[in-house]
Amino acid sequence: MAGQEHDEVADPAAVKRHPTLFRTIRQRKNPKLRRSDITITDERAVKRAVKAASLGNAMEWFDFGIYSYLAVTIGHVFFPSGNPTAELLSSFATFAVAFLVRPLGGMVFGPMGDKIGRKKVLALTMIMMAIGTFAIGLIPSYATIGFWAPALLILFRLVQGFSTGGEYGGASTFIAEYAPDKRRGFFGSFLEFGTLAGYVGAAGLVTALTAALGADTMEAWGWRVPFLVAGPLGLVGLYLRLRLDETPAFQKLEAESARASEAADAVEVTTREDLAKIFRTYWPALILCIALVGAYNITDYMLLSYMPTYLSDALGYSPTHGLMILLAVMVFLMLIINQVGRLNDRYGRKPLLMAGMLGFLFLSLPSFLLIGQGSVLAITAGLLMMGLSLVCLLGTMSAALPALFPTEVRYGSLSVGYNVAVSLFGGTTPFVITALIDVADSNLMPAYYAMAAALVGVIAVACMKETARQPLEGSPPSVGSEEEAVELVQSQTPEPKF
Repeated sequence: MAGQEHDEVADPAAVKRHPTLFRTIRQRKNPKLRRSDITITDERAVKRAVKAASLGNAMEWFDFGIYSYLAVTIGHVFFPSGNPTAELLSSFATFAVAFLVRPLGGMVFGPMGDKIGRKKVLALTMIMMAIGTFAIGLIPSYATIGFWAPALLILFRLVQGFSTGGEYGGASTFIAEYAPDKRRGFFGSFLEFGTLAGYVGAAGLVTALTAALGADTMEAWGWRVPFLVAGPLGLVGLYLRLRLDETPAFQKLEAESARASEAADAVEVTTREDLAKIFRTYWPALILCIALVGAYNITDYMLLSYMPTYLSDALGYSPTHGLMILLAVMVFLMLIINQVGRLNDRYGRKPLLMAGMLGFLFLSLPSFLLIGQGSVLAITAGLLMMGLSLVCLLGTMSAALPALFPTEVRYGSLSVGYNVAVSLFGGTTPFVITALIDVADSNLMPAYYAMAAALVGVIAVACMKETARQPLEGSPPSVGSEEEAVELVQSQTPEPKF
């Protein structure tokens, strides 16, 4: 680019008279890759990184999933008012509270991850999430301690939300920086495989407990069991994360920073300055990130978090019946999500993201009309139509989002952009949809809400650059083998002309 600019300002006649000189200038500004510049990934290390990051993500969504699926029960236990809609709205308002502090968590943990490393921050977020969820399972009911019950629930939801602020940005950055360029979509898709696994685990456990214990026992003490399971799960995730090495991209950045600091006076950079740099320099990418994540999260939370409540509350299905259908759809999505990762590596991120956004734009209304029919076949078909649209987004987003930002600010920028969007649009989705249905007295309001989100998503995807099979900005090329590295170096040398 710089070389091209130089040619543009240079006198064309001079370029013609001295081609070698100007070619040398271009080469110095854009030096060729050497073999030592290229990162060769260790397949076993990549798989360990993917496993640790995905398990943390699975646990995060297990925690949020059980709260969603037990929203009605939690409303009875912590917000007794006698009005079912008021109880449900109170429960979903508490669900949304955790999302209000997520941007704060992102603003604290994100720049910290760019400064001290991805691994340490991901271990810290895992500990906080496990403590927050486990503690919810121990809170006495409103009948036992009165006002303190909902107050403690909100406190531990805030702990959950704050820790989650550093989770997705860190986990997706971790996998993206470990994965080879040509397979980033495939490895990234395992992060959202973890999302689905967390939801399936939560839905499966809640369904099994409800079937085994019955509604009265679930309300008495059974609802606590899924929250208490998070403690041991968190310890497993923490063990896996502490065994990992730091990502190759961050290690290279750290080495360069160390050399730079030796050559200059030490300057203390605060989190506030890091954040100011993100907002001042990378605001176009930040806006694009917020638009993409907002559109994707409204559809994600509508389908995976809110749908069981919609089936039981709006359509009168038994909670277990609705959950079983959604569970089957999610298991199907888990089976195909890694294939979506392979597809976006082969054909590009934009085609898959556009397919998902257009799917929600045109299929949301038919899907909800089918679901409204009430038969198992119609509900399954409606959920599948939206599920296939969602899996195009799930399987692609975790590779597309980290590529929006350079290595030095990737964790911080992604954490801020992702969590602002989730806070404004994702976490509020169940609350907004419940209120819209109540005000408009129409069970099709979720479809219109999803269509509006998808329209924003279509515009955002159209504006983004294609990043498949390319190095992450600010990071050296990353390949899977020595042969690929040699091939990449040789590809820069033009074939001799005879």
